[in-house]
Amino acid sequence: MVYRHTVDATSYVFDGLRDLLAKASPPRSGDRLAGIAAASAEEMIAARMALADVPLKQFLDEQVIPYEDDEVTRLILDSHDVAGFVPLSSLTVGGLRDWLLSDVATSESLRKISRGVTPEMVAAVSKLMRNQDLILAARKCEVTARFRNTIGLRGRMSTRLQPNHPFDDAKGITASILDGLLLGSGDACIGINPASDDPNVIATLLRLLDDVITRLQIPTQGCVLTHVTTTLGLIGQGLPVDLVFQSIAGTEAANRSFGVDLSLLREAREAGLSLRRGTVGDNVMYFETGQGSALSANAHHQVDQQTCEARAYAVARAFDPLLVNSVVGFIGPEYLYDGKEIIRAGLEDHFCGKLLGLPIGVDICYTNHAEADQDDMDTLLTLLAAAGANFIMGVPGADDVMLNYQSTSFHDALYVRDLFGLKRAPEFDDWLTRSGLAGRDFRPVADAERLPEFASRLLVSGSNENMATISSL
Repeated sequence: MVYRHTVDATSYVFDGLRDLLAKASPPRSGDRLAGIAAASAEEMIAARMALADVPLKQFLDEQVIPYEDDEVTRLILDSHDVAGFVPLSSLTVGGLRDWLLSDVATSESLRKISRGVTPEMVAAVSKLMRNQDLILAARKCEVTARFRNTIGLRGRMSTRLQPNHPFDDAKGITASILDGLLLGSGDACIGINPASDDPNVIATLLRLLDDVITRLQIPTQGCVLTHVTTTLGLIGQGLPVDLVFQSIAGTEAANRSFGVDLSLLREAREAGLSLRRGTVGDNVMYFETGQGSALSANAHHQVDQQTCEARAYAVARAFDPLLVNSVVGFIGPEYLYDGKEIIRAGLEDHFCGKLLGLPIGVDICYTNHAEADQDDMDTLLTLLAAAGANFIMGVPGADDVMLNYQSTSFHDALYVRDLFGLKRAPEFDDWLTRSGLAGRDFRPVADAERLPEFASRLLVSGSNENMATISSL
């Protein structure tokens, strides 16, 4: 179908929903790189005006990637909740924006329609929204998930403790875990990005996390972010796997570039569930996404990168994950050029994920060659906390020395918790208090006398060498 809109006697023509969505997107370097962005601000506004008048029903009839060509499209349409769509079926994209910002759109009503909207509908309405609209609408959504604690409750924000090490050194990782726990981080998970893909190294890291969590009785979950096939093999060998991780994208071809498809993800989830390691729930999957992943694999089908990202959330939603993490600025300035584009993308991703019913958090980050800095990340962190993000990253010093990018620190989490009065997952907060690591106000206890005793319980092997490493912090 062809869409048109006239501005000051200039008629703009858009060749189908795919072209219309791309031209309506806020400016970003990835869409410009792909040659699908609006050529001018006037064309972008014309596209948004045309998009606002598109009935939501049109998205069920016209696909941005054909049904027969892409298993993600098939998943989206075959799993569409017809009953959940009924309250919105008479609306246009512009009407959906108005509805989302109205008092009628409560947390309960948003939950009921979360599987009745498609990713393309959600991507479309986000393109009509200002930043404040994305924040306000996302804050209304409450999406919880459970494994050994409860993540996503209103008034709470979790952190993934990210103790990466460039050599996967157990002592260095343990020191970072200690740093994070003492500052109240780690309730989303303790998640290691391994430098190596050697299954023997991954197995060692899994045992390390299991040892720490079990010995200290921490109500959290561990994860080594290796490829899902490696995790499947280790599950088969009896390794202690809590969460099954995989990076995913919004097209079949992009997922193929990651070495996965929907069938493999189903197998992985079943394997994770079979271990029965959760105590309060069985959400065993951890997915990471990011705008530009499909484009970077030349697997975007000329679909704009934000719509591709929303389609990735349909993949995640099919597997009832504990965590979905938009690593928003990680791919680089070729896809999100500067702080302004990263901030906008982070708010879009969070809004789209929440509206689609996902327990989504954001790795608020940038690469060192992007036109961004830590002040931009402070801004996005504050906005996402206001919007109700389920979790953020906790990286020592906000500088990941293995992945070589800038993120958010344990102290940044303390900042937003103080600013907004946010708590952690309730089970984790209770553990911090019982362990003497937090007071009744749930603030970390800065007591140097506690460090040696707590560190001695955290030792990987109890060796004097390891104790000396930790005591020197």
